Amino acid sequence: MPQALIIGKEGQDLHKLEKIQYCVQDGAAVIHMNCPGNLNAIDERMAEELDLALAFAEENPKAGIVVLKGLERAFSAGGDIRFFYDQIQAGGEVDMDGLIGRVGAVADRMKKMGKLIIAAVSGVAAGAGVSLALGADFILCTEETRFILAFVNLGLVPDTGAAYLLSRSIGAARALELAVTGRPVGAAEAKQLGLVYKVVPAGDLDQAVMDLASRLAKGPLVSYANIKKQIYDASFADYRKWLDETEVPTQHECSNTVYFREGVRAFMEKRRPVFTGK
Repeated sequence: MPQALIIGKEGQDLHKLEKIQYCVQDGAAVIHMNCPGNLNAIDERMAEELDLALAFAEENPKAGIVVLKGLERAFSAGGDIRFFYDQIQAGGEVDMDGLIGRVGAVADRMKKMGKLIIAAVSGVAAGAGVSLALGADFILCTEETRFILAFVNLGLVPDTGAAYLLSRSIGAARALELAVTGRPVGAAEAKQLGLVYKVVPAGDLDQAVMDLASRLAKGPLVSYANIKKQIYDASFADYRKWLDETEVPTQHECSNTVYFREGVRAFMEKRRPVFTGK
């Protein structure tokens, strides 16, 4: 795939991007996750590029709003299961701490940054893909979109802030049910739960997102930034602490079990996992 470039304020190349594309359109910084080979799986490279693009969008005076979008088939399929599978099959240990820490930084940045973020979710958002969407301030999706907290099927816990964000948005009981069952949530249910701002036909998603972005970009941007600051301080002030002190160690424990290894193997071998042992 061709590399896209983020160009700095004085024209210098800030970074060569391999997995995402960045542009400014109608007053919005559009961050397009574009890695069809693994359906936008969130690996360390993807997390690094997302963090960089979000940081640049925050400082870009030409962008008042941020749009985060994925592929038509999938917003993001979550973690890179193939990478984990190859490590397990080679007999190595899977150390997820660095990845979880990096994507946690992205999750916190999304909630903390002063610019509003709109997520355009098409197809499937699974695992960390759900978490990324939840990090946005507005989610627009298609009628066919499905959100799947698939972590439990791999013997893992939700990461990239999903448990934290869900428990605050839909309550602890519903968040627990979705995390424990890992069942798909369709667009209509996601809208009813209050997770999604708007559901549109598949062919209308891009236009609906850019219409909203353009309208917001013409609004009082300083007001938006301070509203986000108020909400962050009221509801998310301990978010980064929770990511570091709860999410990372719980995922570390889960990723070092036979449950995780069986879950990964079952996923790659297209069968139901058989969770036995410890």
